Amino acid sequence: MALAMPNALGHPRLGLIVSKKNVRRAVDRNRFKRLVRESVRLQQDRLPAVDIVVLAKRGVQELDNETLHRQIHGMWRRLERDVRNASSITT
Repeated sequence: MALAMPNALGHPRLGLIVSKKNVRRAVDRNRFKRLVRESVRLQQDRLPAVDIVVLAKRGVQELDNETLHRQIHGMWRRLERDVRNASSITT
């Protein structure tokens, strides 16, 4: 799950929330954070200028890297679409 707010910096910023309650093992929390950071690094030029907070849901540790990467990539596409739609509504 991702939450986003526009920023005036001209580039995206990332915040991660991975609670011990939802993802028990530190190795799983760190793997999730590593994959999300790498995805943002690769997509940075395509992402809009927003502050993004990604929250890890329960069960994320059971997904393999490829599935998690596909879900993260889909989340970025939805974020781009939502920001584009929101900006067309306000202008």
